[in-house]
Amino acid sequence: MWRFKGESVADARHLVETALEGGITLLDTADIYGADTPYGFGSAEVLLGKVLHDAPHLREKFVLASKGGIILGVPYNSSADYLVSACEASLQRLGVEKIDLYQVHRPDVLAHPAEVASALVKLREQGKIDAVGVSNYLPSQVAALQAHLPFPLASIQPEFSPLAIEPLSDGVLDQALERDMAVLAWSPLGGGRLTGEGIDDRGRAVIDALDAVARPQHVDRAAVALAWIMAHPSRPIPIVGSQTPERIKAAADALRVHMTRAQWYAILTASRGVPLP
Repeated sequence: MWRFKGESVADARHLVETALEGGITLLDTADIYGADTPYGFGSAEVLLGKVLHDAPHLREKFVLASKGGIILGVPYNSSADYLVSACEASLQRLGVEKIDLYQVHRPDVLAHPAEVASALVKLREQGKIDAVGVSNYLPSQVAALQAHLPFPLASIQPEFSPLAIEPLSDGVLDQALERDMAVLAWSPLGGGRLTGEGIDDRGRAVIDALDAVARPQHVDRAAVALAWIMAHPSRPIPIVGSQTPERIKAAADALRVHMTRAQWYAILTASRGVPLP
């Protein structure tokens, strides 16, 4: 829901229903989404709230995920009081009683992990959130927060795509496997660069490797990129950012892409720019 915006509830509802009909059943938003639009901070949550008010039956069809902890100009605040107030504000904007997965959006190094944990525990005990996750955390930051929580963290949300392969080597995906955490991959199409716009030589090599898989199977390149992400044993969940119904439908084709081990590694090698050892 990063680019979820506008005034038309009907158009917004159509996007949500298109995703659900395609088998996409996790909607990931955040209080900061929409802050760069004329509608301002919280507007993406407000729009989703209007969709749910217009069609309340949709609420039971998906996992609702949101995030808090970013303030424009601060930039991060994970103090206990702020996190609690941020979550409560999200609930109000969304018009719901509970958020299924509440995530700390980015690590606030000025907040002690015990303080962050106290807010998350409080929100969970009050029934305002269910599962708890983090976004853009290092493995060491995950471990520090987990040490102060009486329940396991459910998820980690890193940037991960054929153009952003750091989670394969920085310990993020390894830790997810170790702790059985869900992985939500943001910007899985490289911020749209995998469409071919503004791409460099490295990106062109990645696109060529993706196309080598896509062409014989008559699927979109984006579907192959998503399938590449999902092939990792941590079973990452790509967060598709498209606001176009046709591209949302095409994203579901990722579930029918067949990729050999050699093809997967060819894409990784293209992204690395150097052969594997």
